[in-house]
Amino acid sequence: MPADNQVTSLTGVGGSGPVAFATTHWSVVLEAQSESPAAQEALEKLCRTYWRPIYSFVRRQGAATQDAEDLTQGFFALLLERKDLNTVRKEKGRLRSYLLASVRNFMADESRHAIAVKRRKGQRLIPLEEIRERERIDVERSDRLTADQIYERRWAFTVLEQVMARLRDEYRSAGNLRFFDQMKKMLMDEPDRPSQAQVASEFDMTENAVKQAFYRFRQRYQTLLREEIAHTVATPSDIEDELRHLIAVVQA
Repeated sequence: MPADNQVTSLTGVGGSGPVAFATTHWSVVLEAQSESPAAQEALEKLCRTYWRPIYSFVRRQGAATQDAEDLTQGFFALLLERKDLNTVRKEKGRLRSYLLASVRNFMADESRHAIAVKRRKGQRLIPLEEIRERERIDVERSDRLTADQIYERRWAFTVLEQVMARLRDEYRSAGNLRFFDQMKKMLMDEPDRPSQAQVASEFDMTENAVKQAFYRFRQRYQTLLREEIAHTVATPSDIEDELRHLIAVVQA
């Protein structure tokens, strides 16, 4: 199983459906060029969500843990002050690509490192304390990957983690967390996944009812996955290409 215990099963995500796009985070940022309060709030939310791929990239470049934390915090602090988002062509402007290009430039500029560390003091935009609890990198595999490949892999798993967290919240709100856990196991398609008969027995349901419930679970997962991807691209036409990219990265 891949590192980080992330959900990596993409079974049944090939379908398509309508995705609400008008107020997605990245499109708001690009439209307002990061100058409006709404755009600034959207960019900050994206930074808090997608800091882990940046941190992983910095670490793979050879930075020690503390240095990587400082540089990651400083990178995002500088990013939030920049006014050059108009350099991203809107029709091809994807948050994943934009952040990777930005952090490459950042790491190539030694003078900006010192500025970043200084700006980072007293600033805790990104919850890096989570690293000490959650940084379980597959060292053997990571040693064979480039910094760019690690970035892409962490990005894909972050998207999937966000999707599953949103789905879990929905089931928790409905008081169905135990059922969610079983549906998640079935979606992940692990060797010890429960059978429909086992789930039916546990929840006093018919097997057909479980089958229908799992179908709805998978459909909702597909919808949320596309919504999450929509938050990171500039136009609706980019969603399917980005989805194919994510699948390719996870299955590599």
